[in-house]
Amino acid sequence: MARKNQLRTQRAGTVINATAKQQESDIIKALHKVIGELELKFGTRVHFIHEKQLYLHKIVAELKDLYPEAEFHCHFENTFIKPDGGILYIRGTGEENIGYPILISEVKNQGTNDRRIREGKPKQSRGNAIERLGKNLIGLRTALMGESIFPFICFGYGCDFDNDSSILDRVSTMALFGKLNKTYLYNEVCGKLNRGSFYFRLEPWTVKEMAKIMQDIAERSLFYYFSKYGEDHFKIDRP
Repeated sequence: MARKNQLRTQRAGTVINATAKQQESDIIKALHKVIGELELKFGTRVHFIHEKQLYLHKIVAELKDLYPEAEFHCHFENTFIKPDGGILYIRGTGEENIGYPILISEVKNQGTNDRRIREGKPKQSRGNAIERLGKNLIGLRTALMGESIFPFICFGYGCDFDNDSSILDRVSTMALFGKLNKTYLYNEVCGKLNRGSFYFRLEPWTVKEMAKIMQDIAERSLFYYFSKYGEDHFKIDRP
């Protein structure tokens, strides 16, 4: 979905705790690798912008433009969606300074029972970190309704995502019942299924592994926009 105004480069925000900080650090490191590769390949042709959050009132404003026959509403000007890896855009030409998302990235860790067992403690009920992902996912899917791709990727790891865990079906539900550990970029079934990509397993994801998958999504998204709008729509103005 195109985003208007205040498109600028921003660093990753402050995080709450040590575990979350490591997650965000790794996803941001992977993002930097992706941006570096994209700059080498396309830096003379397009301008990249990274933002850490997306305000709901901006989504609503553009949905009203796209679908004037429907009602859209949010309550506050300062409510936003903040994916762990932020949102990477390419900027279109023209006075409106419109940006087009090519990569939205999240990372989630869930499960402490492996550690509790090592410490001789009883198991606890499995956590709900994955449920907290749902709010962002709904908002982001809605924000991309005007396009035929959903360049969203979530990496999950921890004992709650081991092969014998029923939590995996909660993830599959969020993935609109697509397969896990498979990239879904293009919308399917006449645009009705904008699944996104969900990579989940027991072991943590390395920066290199995440960067490889993220790079693929970002590059293919870029070519999608080139095909739909024409490469000149994104051409960098040079003296």
